[in-house]
Amino acid sequence: MTQPLLTHINSTVFLRDGSLVILDRRQFPRKVEEIICNDYEDVAQGIEIMAVQGAGDIAITAAYGLYMAACHLETQYLTPEQIREPLSTVKERLFNTRPTGFHLGALLDKIWSRIEWQRGDIAEQILAFINTAVERQQMRSELTGKWAEQLVEDGDTVLTHCFPGSALLYMLDFARRKGKRLSVIATETRPYLQGARLTAWSASQLDLPVTLITDNMAAYCMSRQMITKVFTAADRVAMDGTVANKVGTFQLAIAASYHQLPFYILGYGGPDRNCASGEHIPIEYRDPEEVTTFSGIKTTGDLVTGFYPAFDLTPPRLITGIITDRGIFEPERVADYWERT
Repeated sequence: MTQPLLTHINSTVFLRDGSLVILDRRQFPRKVEEIICNDYEDVAQGIEIMAVQGAGDIAITAAYGLYMAACHLETQYLTPEQIREPLSTVKERLFNTRPTGFHLGALLDKIWSRIEWQRGDIAEQILAFINTAVERQQMRSELTGKWAEQLVEDGDTVLTHCFPGSALLYMLDFARRKGKRLSVIATETRPYLQGARLTAWSASQLDLPVTLITDNMAAYCMSRQMITKVFTAADRVAMDGTVANKVGTFQLAIAASYHQLPFYILGYGGPDRNCASGEHIPIEYRDPEEVTTFSGIKTTGDLVTGFYPAFDLTPPRLITGIITDRGIFEPERVADYWERT
């Protein structure tokens, strides 16, 4: 069986004829619709409107925006040093599109630190870094999935939330290939329905039994012994093991703890070394109208206001383990990731 569409970033975000093409994930799985980005501002807006989702994929998309800006600046016959200042402004714009996520800022900073300005060909250098990052992200996802597969057993029913990225799909596929019979329960994940449109759909492409529930059904399902393990991703992991992820993750961890169910985090590339604790993780607050409307239709009265923190923080005491490409860590020891090769 071929892998689901969402296992590789370049199947949904790619360069074509000098533009960046984003397959709009808000439209999946009903249709495949392209958003054509002709400059970095188009890319930034594509990220902000949630056309691309998943922390690692957002980071790669932002890097493509930096590349497109460099291409444009080089056509102005500017010297590398003249390019540097306006490109720094572009980098800041892209960084601010999703402030909670660690991977976006980390990738942009890494690319920036490795540009050899005196060498020239800035866009070419950035594109080479992006290609390397895509390969590294793919390998990281597969390795994280392999470690996670060791934690699931024949007969497990896995609950997940939002879109945990391709590591979850690799975990499920590796387990299936080993003959483990698994089923998946996915929360729909209001207000953008990532769990319904991305996770449930992708898992179903692996010929696994998949059940979709609303966000407020998880504790009931746990109480009825319908769930054996919980796996979510992380947009940022602090060095103390605190995890920032899609809002609703914290309450799932509380419910799992009450029902004595293992709660695992797919942590991919480990914690943010510059983030000591959850107190240092900024929480993105999105437009309240994203809560008071659905698909552009008002769902409540005109005098009602919405509230939309896009992420919440789960403390390490509620987490069973953080799974990375370098192994599985107790949350309080996740800083050891940087000591392991």
